[in-house]
Amino acid sequence: MMKQLRSSSHLFGSNAPFIEELYESYLSDPASVSDEWRTYFDNLQAQAGAAVRDVAHGPVIASFAELAKRGPVRLISAGGDDRRQVSTLQLINAYRFLGNRWANLDPLRRTERPQIAELEPSFYGFTEADLNQSFNVGSFHGFSADHATLREILEALRQTYCGSIGSEYMHISDTGQKRWIQSRLEAVRGTPRFPVETKKRILERTTAAETLEKYLHTKYVGQKRFSLEGGESTIVAMDEIVRVGGSLGAQEIVIGMAHRGRLNVLVNTLGKSPSMLFAEFEGKAAADLTAGDVKYHLGFSSDVMSPGGPVHLTLSFNPSHLEIINPVVEGSVYARQVRRNDTTKSQVIPVLIHGDAAVAGQGVNQEMLNFSQTRGYGTGGTVHLVVNNQIGFTTSDPRDYRSSLYCTDIFKMVEAPIFHVNGDDPEAVAFATQLAVEFRQEFKKDVVVDIVCYRKLGHNEQDEPMVTQPLMYRKVASHPGTRKLYADRLVTEGTCAADEPEKMIKDYREHLDKGELLYNPVLSGHSRQFAVDWTPFVGQPYTDVAETAVPLVELQRLSERLTTLPEGFSLHPRVKKILEDRVGMGQGELQLDWGMGENLAYASLLAQGFAVRISGEDVGRGTFFHRHAVLHDQKRERWDQGSYVPLQHIRDGQARFQIFDSVLSEEAVLAFEYGYSTAEPNELVVWEAQFGDFVNGAQVVLDQFISSGEAKWGRLCGLTVMLPHGYEGQGPEHSSARLERLMTNAAENNWQICVPTTPAQIFHLLRRQMLRKVRKPLVIITPKSLLRHKEATASLDELANGHFQTVIPEAEALDPKKVKRVVLCQGKLYYELAAYRREQGIKDTALVRIEQLYPFPAEAFAKAVDQFPNAKEIVWAQEEPRNQGAWYWLASRQHLVNVLGSKRKLLLVARPAAASPAVGYYAKHNAQQKAVIENAFGPFKD
Repeated sequence: MMKQLRSSSHLFGSNAPFIEELYESYLSDPASVSDEWRTYFDNLQAQAGAAVRDVAHGPVIASFAELAKRGPVRLISAGGDDRRQVSTLQLINAYRFLGNRWANLDPLRRTERPQIAELEPSFYGFTEADLNQSFNVGSFHGFSADHATLREILEALRQTYCGSIGSEYMHISDTGQKRWIQSRLEAVRGTPRFPVETKKRILERTTAAETLEKYLHTKYVGQKRFSLEGGESTIVAMDEIVRVGGSLGAQEIVIGMAHRGRLNVLVNTLGKSPSMLFAEFEGKAAADLTAGDVKYHLGFSSDVMSPGGPVHLTLSFNPSHLEIINPVVEGSVYARQVRRNDTTKSQVIPVLIHGDAAVAGQGVNQEMLNFSQTRGYGTGGTVHLVVNNQIGFTTSDPRDYRSSLYCTDIFKMVEAPIFHVNGDDPEAVAFATQLAVEFRQEFKKDVVVDIVCYRKLGHNEQDEPMVTQPLMYRKVASHPGTRKLYADRLVTEGTCAADEPEKMIKDYREHLDKGELLYNPVLSGHSRQFAVDWTPFVGQPYTDVAETAVPLVELQRLSERLTTLPEGFSLHPRVKKILEDRVGMGQGELQLDWGMGENLAYASLLAQGFAVRISGEDVGRGTFFHRHAVLHDQKRERWDQGSYVPLQHIRDGQARFQIFDSVLSEEAVLAFEYGYSTAEPNELVVWEAQFGDFVNGAQVVLDQFISSGEAKWGRLCGLTVMLPHGYEGQGPEHSSARLERLMTNAAENNWQICVPTTPAQIFHLLRRQMLRKVRKPLVIITPKSLLRHKEATASLDELANGHFQTVIPEAEALDPKKVKRVVLCQGKLYYELAAYRREQGIKDTALVRIEQLYPFPAEAFAKAVDQFPNAKEIVWAQEEPRNQGAWYWLASRQHLVNVLGSKRKLLLVARPAAASPAVGYYAKHNAQQKAVIENAFGPFKD
C-alpha cells in the first residue's frame, strides 16, 4: 500500500476526488479556479471527442493518469505565484489524505515515522524562502482569514492531522460529509479546548477505569477478568457516547463487545453495582439459570441521565466468539427502532466495541457492514470503538496479524469516517468520540473511533506476555499509565491541585470497599415508554397445546385479501396461475397447497395483532417458487416501483408485516434475526435458509445463541428458523439441513424441532409459535418437493377445526390386528413410503409420522403406536445416512425404547453411514432411495 502511495501523484490516484471537485467547479464557473487549472481544463475541451462544455470524465481522468506518470506536478504558468498557490492547495489536500500516517498515535512509540514525500513542502517545489509567503488557504478551516503564510499553513495542517488524532475520511464519496468533518476538525486544529469541569470529568472517568482494574487485581488475585488497563480511555469514550448521544436525541444505546474491558464498562458506564460484580468473582450463581456463564460474558441494562434526558443502556450478552455479537446488536436495535416507529433512526444507537485483531480478522464484520445500509437491516449507522491494544493474544508482528495498513480498513467498504486517536490523550479520545456521535446522528452512517493503546497485562491475568513480546512489554513496563500522564498534565496546566488526582483514587477505592460506586449514574425507578414486558413468558411450563384454529368465514376473508391485486397490476403468467388457484382454494374448490397454508398463517396472525417479519435469501418469492408474498408488476417502468405485498393489506389497523430478501449471507443475517427476536416477543420473526444445508455457515449462531442463550443468560427467544431439507438427488450441499447437529443441541426444553408434512401442519405450527405463552426457538425442517406434491394438501376445514399434531398416526383404515410392523418417519419420505405401500398392496405395515422431534412427544407417540398391539417390529426410517439425521439422538436418549418396552423390536432403515450428507451421482441417489423405501417393508435379519 505504501509503495502505491509513494508512487502516486496528486493529479491521479488517491487525490482524484480533489481534482474532480476542481473540475466540477470549473464546469459551473471557469473563473472559480486558478488560471493554470482553467487553462488545463480548457485544453481538455479541445481534445478530440470532447463535448463542447460538459465533458465525460474519461478523457479528464486519462489525462490525469498521463500526468501522474511524469512525476510531481509542474504546471506551466506565466506567473510563479499561481503555481505556488496551486501547490499550496495540493499540500492541504495531501494532509487531508495522508496526514494520519504522521499522527502521534502509538503510546508505546514502537515505530518510526514513515517517509511520505507528499507531506513535505519540497515535493511541490517549495523552498525555505517560500515559508513566509502568503497564500490563499482555500477550503481549509484553520484560519479566520483567507490567507496565511506557508509556515502557518504547514503548522496548522500538522496540528490538525498529525497530532493525537489521525483522521481518514477522504475516501468518502459525498462531498458534504467531507466538508462537515473538515469544518469541525480543522476549525480547532484537531485539538479540543475543553473547560475545566470537562477536563476533571475526563480525569475522573480515567481514574475510575484504572482504579477498578487495580482493585480487582489485588482483591481477586489470578482470576480472569480481561483487564482494560492500557485502554482506560475507552471509558472516557463511552461516557461521551452517552452524553452526546443523549443530547442529540438518543433514548436508547445498545452495546456489543467482547470480554476485554467488559467488567469495566458494566460498572463504570452502565452502573452495575460493584457488590454484584464481587459476588460473581466469588462464584455465586444465579439460581434461576440451568447453566449460567462466566462474568465477562454477562449483559446488563440500566437507565442513566444525559444532558438530553434519560438514556436506556443495554450491554448484550456475548460468548467468547468476539465479533459475533455485532449483528445481534444490530438486530436488537432495528427491533427497537421499529417498535418506536423511529423512521429517522435517531432514538436508538448501536455501539460496538471491537478488538484490533478481531475487527480485521473475523468475517462476520464484512457481512454486517454489507447489510448496514439496506432496507431490512440498516440501523442508521453504528458507532464503532476499537480498543486497539496492538496485539491479538500473542500475535503482534505486523507481518502476521493482518494484510491491511490499519485494522479499521474494512470500514472503508461503507465509506465510514475513521478517527485514529492516541489512547494516552483522553481529551483527544473524548473529542474524536463527540465528533463520531455527531456524524452518526447527522448522516446516519457508520463511524469509527480507533483508540490506539496497549494491553498492560497478558491476554488474561494468568498469561505471561513477555514470553512472546519482550520488546513491547519492556515498553509497557516502563509506561506510567494513561491516568498518571493525564493527571500530571492537568496539574502542570493548573486545572487540578497537586493532591487532587490521588484524592480521586482514594475516594473511588473507599466506595469500592463498600461495594458501591462513587458516582452512580443509574436512575432508580425510571419507567420507559417503550419497554417490553417479558414477564408473561418467563417461567412458563412448556406445552404443545394452543388454540390455533381460525373460523372458516375468516379464512375465506383472508384468502380474498391474499388474492386481491391493485387495478392494472400485471403478473407473470406462472404467478398468475398460482394466484388463480389460491382463489379456488379460498373458496373451497381446491385443496390448499403449502404456500397457501403458510400465507394464511401469516395473514391470520396479522389480523389478530401479531406482527410478522420474514427474512433470508429469496424469501419474497421463495427459493422454490412457492411463497409469492411479494408480487411484481411485469409492466413496471422503474426498478423501485411495481411490487405489491398482499400481507400488508389484510385489514385496516392490522399488525406490521415485514419481508426482506437478505444479502447473500447466513451468519450475520441469522444473528441479526436472533437479536431482533430477543428484543420483540410479540412478533413472529422468521429466518429461512435458501437451502437448509447452508445454515452450517451460521453454526456459531445456532450453538452460542439460539440453542443455549436461555440456559446461559436467561434470554428468551421466539425466533423461527426454516431449513429446507430433503433427499432429491441434488447432491451433498442441497439435501440436508444436518438434522443431527440440531438434535445434538436439544436439551432442557431449549428449542423445538419440527418436521411438518402438510399445509395444515405448517399453518397451525406457525400460529402456535405466537399464541402460546411460551417463547422458545422453533426450527422447522421444511420441504422442497412437497411444496407442490399432489397429496401434501389440506382442506380449509383442517385449518378451521384442527391443531398442530406432534405425531400424525396412521392415515389409512388398516385392520389394527393385522399390522405387524410400524414404520416411523418424517418429511417427504412418508409420501414415498405410502405410495410404495399402495403400489405393493401391503396391509400389515402402518406409517406414523413424527412431526415434532423435540421436545419428544412421548405421549402422542405411544398413543399412535399402541393402536397396533400385534406390531412387534418398530422401524425408524430416515433418508439420511445412519450416522446422521435424528436416529442416534433418539436412540441415545432412549425416547423410543422407553415407550416401546422390551417386547417390541426397534429397527433402523437408513442410508449407509457416510462422511458426506448425500451422494452427488443421481443414479446412486435413486438406488439408495429405492433401498430405503423397500427395506422399510422388507424382511429384517436377526
